[in-house]
Amino acid sequence: MAQSTPTLAFDEYGRPFIVLREQHKQTRLTGLQAHKANIIAARTVANILRSSLGPKGMDKMIVGPDGDVTITNDGATILEEIDVEHQIGKLLVQLSKSQDDEIGDGTTGVVVLAGALLEEAERLLERGIHPIRITKGFETACDSAVAHLEKIGDVMECSKDNPETLIRTAMTTLSSKVINRYQNTWLNLLLRQF
Repeated sequence: MAQSTPTLAFDEYGRPFIVLREQHKQTRLTGLQAHKANIIAARTVANILRSSLGPKGMDKMIVGPDGDVTITNDGATILEEIDVEHQIGKLLVQLSKSQDDEIGDGTTGVVVLAGALLEEAERLLERGIHPIRITKGFETACDSAVAHLEKIGDVMECSKDNPETLIRTAMTTLSSKVINRYQNTWLNLLLRQF
């Protein structure tokens, strides 16, 4: 790949950016280098979210193009606010959005998990293992994990006469989101609908 000399410049708001010249001389990445570049892009997105994960997660301050400041530790919000240009990075943003649309929670966790899996895939690539074998290994591990979860999982029965299981499940679920301060209100609403 051709070397280009980066130049540091500043936009009208004083934000720095780098200008790379001679990009037309750069060659397209192929093979192992392309795999590694894609993994690095995905890990970068995952690493942005990693420090915001969990109850002691740190907030991120994001300054938008129009100067609006957003402070949050919500993975979905962070990924909506940042501008990801790399196609693999965009896939992780879409993964997080799908998680939010389908489940409503776990947006940071799925991106961090994907980043960790890709980090391990990179180690395996460096050891000379073919990408198809790595994929097959991940599929086998997934099948094994699902089978184990089915083996250890319990069916929880709940009824109007004994809603204790439903109450405990709802309390756990409601504790992870912003609505946790209204936990009792939501719990009563849930019980009335049950």
